[in-house]
Amino acid sequence: MKAKQHILPLAIAALLLTACQSKTDKQQQPTQKEELPLVEVTTVYDETVAQTSEYTATVEAFKTNNISSNTGSRIKRILVDVGSRVAKGQRLVILDDVNIAQQQIAIANQKRELDRAKELVRIGGGTQQAVDQLQAQYDANLRAMRNMQENTVLTSPVSGVVTVKNYDAGDLPSGLPILTIEQQQPLKVIVNVNESEYPQVQKGMPVTVTFDTYGDEQFSGQVYLVHPTVDPSSRTFEVEITINNRENKVRTGMFARVHFNYGTTHNVVVPDRAVQKQTGSGVRYVYVYQGGTVEFREVQLGQRLEDRYEVTSGLTSGTQVVVTGQSRLTDGAKVELKK
Repeated sequence: MKAKQHILPLAIAALLLTACQSKTDKQQQPTQKEELPLVEVTTVYDETVAQTSEYTATVEAFKTNNISSNTGSRIKRILVDVGSRVAKGQRLVILDDVNIAQQQIAIANQKRELDRAKELVRIGGGTQQAVDQLQAQYDANLRAMRNMQENTVLTSPVSGVVTVKNYDAGDLPSGLPILTIEQQQPLKVIVNVNESEYPQVQKGMPVTVTFDTYGDEQFSGQVYLVHPTVDPSSRTFEVEITINNRENKVRTGMFARVHFNYGTTHNVVVPDRAVQKQTGSGVRYVYVYQGGTVEFREVQLGQRLEDRYEVTSGLTSGTQVVVTGQSRLTDGAKVELKK
C-alpha cells in the first residue's frame, strides 16, 4: 500500500516534466517565415509614338490593255516585241487588208443599186420602201468597212511596256489578244488595311513604299482610291496606291511593303517582358505592383517598338509593372521585390 502511494506522485511529476519540456522546445523553435514570390518591377511613362502601319502587297500595272482585232484579218506585221517600250498612239500591228478590198467592191455595187432605186422612184417606177432598205444596208456596210480600215493598223492606247505577244506575222488571231501593254508609270499596289484605320486613310495622302529587292531605298506613293466597303470576313478594306516608278526600277509582280504614317500620339510604353498572354485567348495583361501586392490588369496594345510595346489602354503614366517573376503570380498576391 505504501509502495503505491510513492508511485503516484512520481508519475505525476514525470508528466509535468514532459509537458514543461515540450513547451520549452516549442518556445525555442523559430517561426518559419512565409516565402513570397520574388519579382522585379519598372515604372512606365508616356512617350511620343509615331502612328505607323505596314502592309505587304504585289506590284501591279496601273492599266493593262489587250490589243486585239475584231475584223478577223490575218496579221501582216508586228512592229514591237515583248519588253518594247511604246508611246501612246504608236503603231503596233498591221493587219492584212484583203478583206477591206473585197468589202470596197461590195459597197461599190450596193451604191450602184441604191442609185438605180432612187432613179426609179424619181420617174415613178419604184417605191421609197425599196430605197430605204437599200440605204440602210449600204450605210451599215460602209460603217463596217470604215471600222475595218481603222483596225487595219492597231495602235497603243497608253504609254507602257509590251508584256505579252501571242502571235507572229502570218497568224490569224483567234481567242487571245495579239499583244498586252502594261502602263508602268505610275505603278499600283492594292493593300488590305485593317478596319480600325478606315477613318485615317484619305485619298491623296502620301505613303512610303519599299521593296526587299532594293533594301532600305524608299519610293514615293500616294493613295489613289479607298474602296467604300469593308470585308466582313477579314475586317479589312482595299486601298489602291500609286507608285512613282522613278528610273523604271520597279517591275510588276514585285513584293512591296507599303508604310502608312498617321502622325504621332502620346501613349504609355512598356517593356515586352511585362506583357503576358492569357492562355486560350487573345487577352494581353500585365501585373501592376502597388504596396507589396500585384494586380492583374488587362491592356490593349498598339505597335511593337523593338523590345517594347505601345499600350493604348489599361495603364497610366507612372505605374509600376512587373517585368520578371510573373509565373508564380495571381491577382492580389503579395510579393517581394528583388534587391
